[in-house]
Amino acid sequence: MIFSTYEFILIFLPITFCGYFLLQHFHYHNLAKIWLVLASFYFYAAGSPDFFPFFLGSVIGNYVVGNTLGKLQGAEHRIERGLLLTAGVLANVGLLGYYKYTDFFIENVNFVAGTHIPLQHIILPIGISFFTFQLIAFLVDSFRGETESYDVLDYLLFITFFPQLIVGPIIHHAEVVPQFENKKNHKLIFDNVAMGLFIFSIGCAKKMLIADPLTTDAQGFFDNVTANLPIIKSWFHSIEYTVSYYFDLSGYADMAIGLGWMFNIRIPQNFNSPYKAKDFQEYWQRWHMTLSRFLGAYVFRNVYRKGVKYRNYYVATMVTFFVSGFWHGAGWTFVVWGIVNGFLVCIASWRNKRKKNTPLWLGVPLTFLLAVLTRILFVSDTFTNAKHVLKGLVNFSTLHLSTLKALFVDNWDMCLLTVVGLAICWFCPTTSKISEKFKPNWKYLLYAAALLIICILNMDKVVQFLYFQF
Repeated sequence: MIFSTYEFILIFLPITFCGYFLLQHFHYHNLAKIWLVLASFYFYAAGSPDFFPFFLGSVIGNYVVGNTLGKLQGAEHRIERGLLLTAGVLANVGLLGYYKYTDFFIENVNFVAGTHIPLQHIILPIGISFFTFQLIAFLVDSFRGETESYDVLDYLLFITFFPQLIVGPIIHHAEVVPQFENKKNHKLIFDNVAMGLFIFSIGCAKKMLIADPLTTDAQGFFDNVTANLPIIKSWFHSIEYTVSYYFDLSGYADMAIGLGWMFNIRIPQNFNSPYKAKDFQEYWQRWHMTLSRFLGAYVFRNVYRKGVKYRNYYVATMVTFFVSGFWHGAGWTFVVWGIVNGFLVCIASWRNKRKKNTPLWLGVPLTFLLAVLTRILFVSDTFTNAKHVLKGLVNFSTLHLSTLKALFVDNWDMCLLTVVGLAICWFCPTTSKISEKFKPNWKYLLYAAALLIICILNMDKVVQFLYFQF
């Protein structure tokens, strides 16, 4: 189920919201939790019905393993804990690997061995990459003794809470479970509902009014890449896709955060104006922050050892971005994309440690340019397509005034929308900053209502969220 649909906004959300707080009002707190868990299960099953039994089995299985790890503390259980953690992590990775990487593995075996094993064309379950990370984090923290003995309802709410279930933000059990336990959050707080609707409306507008049309237009270009691409089209559509990708992801994050507010739950911020970054180290501190947090806590810190040459900052960074690239997609283009990003972060870190800071007026546009170039590799199906687009960026023989004029005449609406998107990215405050000034008055109510009405009138043209494919 997608947030920006009639089914979600007009049916699922009102029923789930009213049922939850009605049960809380009559002090049926456990029933309210069960209601929210069941609603979240339905939310997931509506989007990925065939996988739902495996999702449910995975969630319950990880609870059993995590609780067991939490109880087996002490040196005398070191071996059992290690084996159990390994088994749990491998089970999660195995399930993700089967659905996401089976065809990738077969393709590479066929290429290397010259075999003709048929591809399985397995449909990727929505959200599997995200909830797998949360499940692994839960197991690792249980192994470290950092989790409490959550009852099954608290655990299920942490994993399945529908606003963040499909595309994040990736939440941590320690920041969510206590919120559901807090008695103050059991009450319907109208100011929080107003805040939630305000943030949700901004996210919905980002997604539907900016990201969807830009994505549709740019994807048409990248789906039909040929040799000898015109320089104007190559640059425009590469920038267009880079802008659309940010608004798609940050729009979803805003909607998730807004829905969390409505249920009195604070979901962490995921984006902080990444295109305002002056270098790639700062860029990844601002982009998909909960993913960076997870990779830092569970990959980087397990590789990095201070004073150890082969496990220094740069090695740990490259390993982390290799994992990030492989996590993003089953293809070598994603792996290379991750490696390139890691290399750019290492360069930025090396310069920053030596106080060789790039001035903002140069660093911001240069970082954005590098983001555009790496995004080409990310969106291209093959290295050949990526090469064609990159060559198109320097195909000066096709640079003619008539070509530029044709782009603006034939695609003036997308050109204008891209410029508006860039202006928002560079010169406007984040949704988080805007919401700090929020007051539940008529001004903000009308603003949110206007955005939602415009979005609802356009919901017949909704486009799937880009991260649904990861």
